Amino acid sequence: MEGVSVRKIKKICVFCGANSGKDVAFVNAAFHLGKVLGKRKIDLVYGGGKLGLMGCVSTAVAQHERQVLGIIPSAFTINNLVGETCGKEIKVATMQERLVMMMELSDAFIALPGGFGTLEELFQMISWAQLNIHNKPIGVLNINGFFNGLLSFVDHAVKQEFITPRARKILISATTADELVDKLQAFQFEPDLALSKLKWSPSSSQKEKLDLTLRL
Repeated sequence: MEGVSVRKIKKICVFCGANSGKDVAFVNAAFHLGKVLGKRKIDLVYGGGKLGLMGCVSTAVAQHERQVLGIIPSAFTINNLVGETCGKEIKVATMQERLVMMMELSDAFIALPGGFGTLEELFQMISWAQLNIHNKPIGVLNINGFFNGLLSFVDHAVKQEFITPRARKILISATTADELVDKLQAFQFEPDLALSKLKWSPSSSQKEKLDLTLRL
């Protein structure tokens, strides 16, 4: 990455399935991602527990002696529903509180294969980046083409002018963990000039009136 400004990433939040999926490649990739994070001295933030791919990546990071933080809604801890978190655990009251804390405590975000919860977390972070709530890089690890359909849909939404080309750049993709982390480190945030005027601080009682079309 000669000539490219490298972003300092100390903690990456990983969104992924609480199931292992049909293809053993998903499990192998989750373990390998944890290994890559460990070797690069990057700590993990994730949704807690030890089920599925979430358990794979957190176990691998811990095995490489990096810190693991699970942020988990208290409801999931009843009757040990998701298993024991591999590392430190923070319990929160709601799913939204969980996602906000993940955003605040992480320097970047990676999505592995998963279901509706994974997709919701991924697109929430993308939407918040578009709205200039954060400027952190977001990527998907496209294992065996798992995200091909999603990426094609996003490109289709760009062609139909529901997503701007500038906003499309928010979502990064790669087929290997090392390539993806490299891309996250090289990411340069390009805020929408109109959306960048939004004030999100709690003290702001009113938002500036903007003459724009929000393509969300």
